[in-house]
Amino acid sequence: MKLYHSLDDFPISDRRSALTIGNFDGVHRGHCVVIDELKRLATKHDAMAVVFTFEPHPVRILKPEAAPPPLTWIDRKAKLLAELGVDAVIAYPTDLSLLSLTYQGFFDQIIKQKVNACAMVEGPNFHFGKGRAGTPEKLAGLCRDNDIELTILDPSIDGGEYISSSRIRNLVRDGNVDKAREMLTRPYRIRGMVTHGAARGRQIGFPTANVDAIDTLIPANGVYAGRATVDRKSHWAAIHIGPNPTFGDRMSKVEVHILDFDQSIYGMPIEVDFISRLRDICEFDSPEKLKSQLNNDIADARKILRTH
Repeated sequence: MKLYHSLDDFPISDRRSALTIGNFDGVHRGHCVVIDELKRLATKHDAMAVVFTFEPHPVRILKPEAAPPPLTWIDRKAKLLAELGVDAVIAYPTDLSLLSLTYQGFFDQIIKQKVNACAMVEGPNFHFGKGRAGTPEKLAGLCRDNDIELTILDPSIDGGEYISSSRIRNLVRDGNVDKAREMLTRPYRIRGMVTHGAARGRQIGFPTANVDAIDTLIPANGVYAGRATVDRKSHWAAIHIGPNPTFGDRMSKVEVHILDFDQSIYGMPIEVDFISRLRDICEFDSPEKLKSQLNNDIADARKILRTH
C-alpha cells in the first residue's frame, strides 16, 4: 500500500481506480463494509482500490473552532486501511482552493482526471464540492454519464445505532474504550512524547511515563488496561488519565505504567492502546492505600490483557 500526499505523484497511467472518498477517522467496522465493496469493484474492473481522504479535515479549514478532535493521525489511518486491503491512500492537503471547487469541478478535476476512477463506493450521507452541494443523487448522475460504476451503501448498524466516527468519538470521550474497541478495527490509540513528571510513581514503586504532545482525542479520566509501544516494541501497560488527588495534584495528565519494564524512555515517542477501562480516579487516605489499589489495578490489567 502506498500513501500519497499529492495527486501529482499519483500514478494514473498505471491502472484505473476504484475510489471511495471520506475522512475514515478511526477506521471502524462501518468503514470495513465500504472497503470490502471497494475491493470487489477493484477486482471486477482490474483497478486499484483507492481511498481519498483529507489532511487536515475540511472543518479545520472552514470552522476550526467546531473541528472535532481526531481519532487517528494520517500514517495510522493509512496503516489501518492497508490492513483492510487498500492499494493506495491519497491524503489530499486540504486548502481553500479544493474547498472552493463546485461538485461538478471536483468530479471533473479530481475523480475523473486526477484519480481516473472507473468505479466508486460511498455511504448514503456522502456530500462533496463547495457547500456540500454534491449529493449521492448528483454523484449517481455524474457517474452514469461518465460510465463509472457506483455503489451507495446502507449505513452500518450496531445496537440500533449507526456505527460512525462521531459515535466512537463520544464513547472515547466518555471513557468507554471497551465499546469503542468493538467498533474499531483496532483498539483506540493515542501517541505522544515521554516527558518528565513529578516522579511520584517511582517514589511509591510504580514508575510512569508521562505522555505529552498528544494530537488525538484523550479518553475520559480513569484507569485503563492497555498496551504501550516504544521503540517498535509493545508492552502491557496500566494507564492513568487525570489528576492525582491523593497528592493534592489537580492537573490532568496521561501517565503510563509499563508492566515488567525498567528502562529510561524520556524524550522518546510512545503510542498507547486502550483495551479496557478499569475504574474511576479516586482520592486515597494515604500513599499506602494508593499503592494497594495500584497493585489491584495491575493484577486486573494482566487478567484482561491475557485475553487480548
